[in-house]
Amino acid sequence: MACASFVKLQALSSSWIGEQSFNQRPGSACHSPTRRVSVRAGSYTDELVKTAKSIASPGRGILAIDESNATCGKRLASIGLDNTELNRQAYRQLLLTTPGLGEYISGAILFEETLYQSTTDGKKFVACLRDENIVPGIKVDKGLVPLPGSNNESWCQGLDGLASRSAEYYKQGARFAKWRTVVSIPCGPSALAVKEAAWGLARYASISQDNGLVPIVEPEILLDGDHPIERTLEVAERVWAEVFYYLAENNVTFEGILLKPSMVTPGAEHKEKASPDTIAKYTLRMLQRRVPPAVPGIMFLSGGQSEAEATLNLNAMNQSPNPWHVSFSYARALQNTVLKTWQGLPENIEAAQKALLVRAMANSLAQLGRYSADGESEESKKGMFVKGYTY
Repeated sequence: MACASFVKLQALSSSWIGEQSFNQRPGSACHSPTRRVSVRAGSYTDELVKTAKSIASPGRGILAIDESNATCGKRLASIGLDNTELNRQAYRQLLLTTPGLGEYISGAILFEETLYQSTTDGKKFVACLRDENIVPGIKVDKGLVPLPGSNNESWCQGLDGLASRSAEYYKQGARFAKWRTVVSIPCGPSALAVKEAAWGLARYASISQDNGLVPIVEPEILLDGDHPIERTLEVAERVWAEVFYYLAENNVTFEGILLKPSMVTPGAEHKEKASPDTIAKYTLRMLQRRVPPAVPGIMFLSGGQSEAEATLNLNAMNQSPNPWHVSFSYARALQNTVLKTWQGLPENIEAAQKALLVRAMANSLAQLGRYSADGESEESKKGMFVKGYTY
């Protein structure tokens, strides 16, 4: 399957530079015998490229605060708060009004509720972000559901009505989108699940670009399992080959997308942990084999790594030049210490915002390859992997 996918990918490599070749079927009178067809240049193309470059700017990455209301409730419960709209608003206000955040953060992924919310003083959260030169983004998928015919795997829903929703999100101020699907190594993964993930991501990406949103392409390869790092590399290469094949099939403009891959690591339950240098070696190998240089930014997810691990691994990947901006799109790895510092108390807001800046600055330095773990707290070194974690 992996070889077949790579052959398909190579066959479509011309699309990476803006063109595809199609031969006329015998007997067809609709077209000339041979025709060169360019990847579409829609009305938003220039804006998409500009937005993607802005997000993929040196020393900056993405703050992911797009947890669903249910998942946000889990985070709030960890500090003894009820899952109410007012509490969700208070926490997200703390994050989005942090002074100086734009020095280290270029984009923020929001949940739909947050996109339409304001601060307690009546200022739109979108405006708060723009004041810090941070691009507002929006989670557009509708979550995972069981995939019939698979090995107990899932697929991501949300394509129905996506075009109209995306147009509304654009009007509200969003300029990029996120769609997360997952691949499970312990479950196979099955060919069906890989194809479904790749096709869904490609359709979403095409629809997003048609409506002015830069799509973040995120097939998360879950940390669950006891497999070695070599197995993760094998699966990651297979998944990304399929993803880029279908992105090309759907005429997606590569210069106007961002990727959100998992780092190539051993399974969380594997007996041997990998060093940051080893993780960087395997992850960059996968990217070099599968991702065209036209893609402006690789914004890694943390996937249950500790705050310090996620930063160290990113730093290791930036010790030499890469053809893409290699950065971060972290949720828990930016928020964990913030939540525990805040505790839902107004008098702790300033300290919690300082904790966010500390983590954001650490990852900014890692994006530049200049991070040192000296002085990291013990709290930042605690892993956050949860087996079978659901969002």
